[in-house]
Amino acid sequence: MPARLVVMALDIESQGLFEQHGVPVLYTGLGKVNSAIALTRRLAAYRHAGRAAPFVINFGTAGSRRFVTGTLVGCHRFVQRDMDVRALGFAYGVTPFDDVPAELYFAPAFAQLPQGLCGSGDSFATGESVMHCEVVDMEAYAYAKVCRLEGVDFACAKYITDGADHAAAGEWSANLPAAAAAFWQLYASI
Repeated sequence: MPARLVVMALDIESQGLFEQHGVPVLYTGLGKVNSAIALTRRLAAYRHAGRAAPFVINFGTAGSRRFVTGTLVGCHRFVQRDMDVRALGFAYGVTPFDDVPAELYFAPAFAQLPQGLCGSGDSFATGESVMHCEVVDMEAYAYAKVCRLEGVDFACAKYITDGADHAAAGEWSANLPAAAAAFWQLYASI
């Protein structure tokens, strides 16, 4: 059980680079639900083994309308870009009756990188979002919320693979190898 727990949604985001260097990765699957379940289970395994909680580091791919493709962005603020209960009078992004704030904040871990607000949602972003997010993904908010609730330190870096627009799907696939190389280089520098 490593002291630094690397977490990613999919193994294609790492291209096997971490494993080639002997660094285990927790692959959680896509979306907020899968991510929250997998990370919660892993943190529970640490607790049940009597081990100190790890420093959780999320590397993942993301889209952005602010940052150009190929940019590695540090994220330390997180929101749910698809939480919409406005019909009941709640602001967009607010989870009703939840004590956790709508925007989660952690101390910046990758201060050398440009910083961006990460909006997670259970959709692959291909257009404008109702909520202003500088980086869009499908898991980081869930990881951040689990870490907040468990009192665990959390760091996040996103590689911008696409412009979160009509061409996003093709650009995402094409940029996976560059993303994996950037993640490994950043991890190796820690």
